[in-house]
Amino acid sequence: MVGKTIIGIICGTLVYYHCAYRNSTFLSLLSDVFIVLLCSLAILGLLFRQINIQVPVDPLEWQISQDTANSIFACLANTIGAAESVLRVAATGQDKRLFFKVVTFLYMLSALGRVVSGVTIAYAGLCLFSVYLLAENSSLITTCMSRVSG
Repeated sequence: MVGKTIIGIICGTLVYYHCAYRNSTFLSLLSDVFIVLLCSLAILGLLFRQINIQVPVDPLEWQISQDTANSIFACLANTIGAAESVLRVAATGQDKRLFFKVVTFLYMLSALGRVVSGVTIAYAGLCLFSVYLLAENSSLITTCMSRVSG
């Protein structure tokens, strides 16, 4: 899990640098990444051919199972459904506290969007999520929580 988090941070940093500092589009980033991968694979293929190493390429290894695809889309549908439900209840005006919370949150997002670029917000969210994942998997946090509860 720590390896996936570090890979996520590295990929997010690459996207942030490419889009925010170089003022390039995401499509440009994808093109650059595919060019580098294609050239790297071509060089490795030539090298392996010279050394007489055969590398099997099986497209079935790149597929995900039907259960994994279903769970990903079920999670996405549940998240969108919950957000839609909250917005529907807030729009009726019956729950005034929820209405003011939603309006305040949307106003804060609007103000933040005017001050900071969207790429910066997305990168900060990725970093916070990565820190959360690292802290959740940390044995230090687990032992501290067990001492507090026990």
